Amino acid sequence: MVVGEIWRYPVKSMAGEQLGATMLTANGISGDRVVHARDARDVLTARSHPALLGFHGSLGPDDEPLVDGEPWSSESIARRLRQAVGPDVRLARFDGPERFDVLPLLVATDGAIARLGVDRRRFRPNILVSGASGDAERSWPGKRVRIGGAVIGVASLRQRCVMTTYDPDTQVQDVSILRRIVREAGGRLALDCRVIEPGRVAVGDRVAVLED
Repeated sequence: MVVGEIWRYPVKSMAGEQLGATMLTANGISGDRVVHARDARDVLTARSHPALLGFHGSLGPDDEPLVDGEPWSSESIARRLRQAVGPDVRLARFDGPERFDVLPLLVATDGAIARLGVDRRRFRPNILVSGASGDAERSWPGKRVRIGGAVIGVASLRQRCVMTTYDPDTQVQDVSILRRIVREAGGRLALDCRVIEPGRVAVGDRVAVLED
């Protein structure tokens, strides 16, 4: 098994960017989900506002988040968000651990996704492991996994939500996707993980489940 893809999502619930290599730290991938959309009451996600998926987050040369290539705090981005998402939406910076839905790192395997036959971007992994069998990830919770120069701890399989039903390119909803995940995978796919030993990870690096 090897690292097939690495993804970072600088703005929560927006499309992310692929990386060739990164450092895994206690907070996962640096720059991941450091900006979020919110209104006067709460954080907004694509679960209830799928139009967010139509925007692309990335990090600029100064490590500041960009949205569709523009500074995340620019008025032009604010105006486009209000038009697409809602009149009260705004972007806010937040670096605390609460920015993650569960844990700082989500790892998926190509085998589990291939069994469903859907676009892997629907699952928004940080790391996609290539060369895994269809049911391999289901035995990983509670184990440690070496990925490149880092070691991660696998906490649990991720309970999937309505976000998987939205096409990453068109935002058109297909509720049958989630029904299939529930029917064929018990509603869980990919792995919530924490970083035990920080280190560099690159596409092509070996992935190995460690024996205790």
